[in-house]
Amino acid sequence: MVIFNTVRWKNFLSTGNSFTEIQLDQNPSTLVVGENGAGKSTILDALCFVLFNKPFRQISKGQLLNSINQREAIVEVEFTTQSKQIKIIRGIKPNKFEIYVDGTMINQNANAKDYQKHLEQQILKFNYRSFTQVVILGSSTFIPFMQLNSKARREVVEDILDIKIFSLMNLVLKTKVREVNTNITDSNYATDLTKSKIEIQEKYIEDSKNNRDTILSEKTNLISNNQEEIHTVQKKETELQQSTDTFLEAMSGEDVVTTKRDKLKDVQFSLKDKHSRSTNLIRFFEENDDCPTCFQHIDEEFKCKSIDDKLIEVRELETGLNKLSEEMDKVNKKVKDFKNLATAIQKNQVEIGKYRSTITQLEKFNATLEAEIKQINDQEVAEEDIKKLNNLQEKLDSYESTAKKLKEELFYYDVAKNLLQDTGIKTKIVKQYLPIMNKLINTYLSSMDFFVNFNIDENFNETIKSRFRDDFVYANFSEGEKMRIDLALLFTWRAIAKMKNSTNTNLLILDEIFDSSLDADGTDAFLKILNTFDSENVFVISHKQDMLFDKFRHTVKFEKTRNFSKVV
Repeated sequence: MVIFNTVRWKNFLSTGNSFTEIQLDQNPSTLVVGENGAGKSTILDALCFVLFNKPFRQISKGQLLNSINQREAIVEVEFTTQSKQIKIIRGIKPNKFEIYVDGTMINQNANAKDYQKHLEQQILKFNYRSFTQVVILGSSTFIPFMQLNSKARREVVEDILDIKIFSLMNLVLKTKVREVNTNITDSNYATDLTKSKIEIQEKYIEDSKNNRDTILSEKTNLISNNQEEIHTVQKKETELQQSTDTFLEAMSGEDVVTTKRDKLKDVQFSLKDKHSRSTNLIRFFEENDDCPTCFQHIDEEFKCKSIDDKLIEVRELETGLNKLSEEMDKVNKKVKDFKNLATAIQKNQVEIGKYRSTITQLEKFNATLEAEIKQINDQEVAEEDIKKLNNLQEKLDSYESTAKKLKEELFYYDVAKNLLQDTGIKTKIVKQYLPIMNKLINTYLSSMDFFVNFNIDENFNETIKSRFRDDFVYANFSEGEKMRIDLALLFTWRAIAKMKNSTNTNLLILDEIFDSSLDADGTDAFLKILNTFDSENVFVISHKQDMLFDKFRHTVKFEKTRNFSKVV
């Protein structure tokens, strides 16, 4: 049960910057009076705004802000529920929404809608429509239960009977059903695909059995061909090796020839050097009569003799150089031949390496073929193919088992779906409470001297029978009679809510009920009913202060001074 303690507000509607506070739990009955526009009904908008972020009357949220101060509109409410003290603060300019439980603020979610949902579902346990059907009854903007459409009537009764959980369960169930149907579709697809793979694998194994001899013959012929290829390559390798050995033998004198060439180069260099020096000396004697160093005259006889001697020496050197050159040509030709042999040997070795690699690969391939032939001879079907088939069969069994479980799960969901529909378990619960509801409605109608037989069915359609008259509907009655029906329903919903402990509060607020459609007899009858609510706190907003003043335990008066409302 929700026990409302206090509500306070400032800069809200016509209220100024000072808090207006109303105690909600001190008096069984309170009369709220004041002139038109004094701010009597502000309490309705304040409660609806702080609890549900929307006013009771048909005005926009922006119009709730005081038009003079235009900032810092704050509404606070305190109540007790589930042995916890709750305080809610909601404001405009700046926007503010805080929930305190036993003095500690609940962590605010990033989404204000989630914060509001937590307040309604986890703390209050009722929503705006239930609150305005059970706690508040206004003469102007209130939509009576009988004027709601069938869907809205059902939502109100579901909230009061605390069976809306079945609707939420139904929504969750629909999501589950969609997920299961999707999983069944996926499972069926996987099953069909695996069956197709099994058929292909079985056909492959069967073909393998039928083609066994052909495969063996092909592999045996391939081994034979590879052996011939190996023999041919080995023969080529042998020929190249023999050629290489011959080349190596021919290169046995390479070191001697190389040494001789180096010595001949040294001798040739020495001879050329001597030839150059002798030639230069002959040119010196021919071109000079005096020594350029000591400036002495060179004897002519000495000069001629020196020139003759050097000429003889030059001719001998030239003869020797010619013979040496001929010998060098022979030696260089042998060196070149050795180089050609080395190139041929290197080329042969590369080819031999290729042949050996080819032989190795062919021998490995033959070994693999021989192993496959042995495997084929040892077993009719390859073990890998059998293993693959067994794995596919295990997958198929798993998919079929999963599909069976999913179908069973879907069956139970369908059963639950039928139970959770409006025609299921909710209708059964409503039917159980219908006799109590109808009895309470008729009791309250009789208490207000309105003697009709009022009944609503499980679809919340009314049947009203008046004595000595035919059947009627709600629209057939006068405004005063409609008001009696609305009040009877209001009291009935409160009684049912108290039984179910759903929308069960200490608070009942009636706005200008006595000022509209109730006549004097209806007012007296209504006050008698209110006097039975000793454990609740009833607030009646009215202009009829003189007629009602002595019928309430407490009176709160609003008045407007300098365009600001306040309590006096």
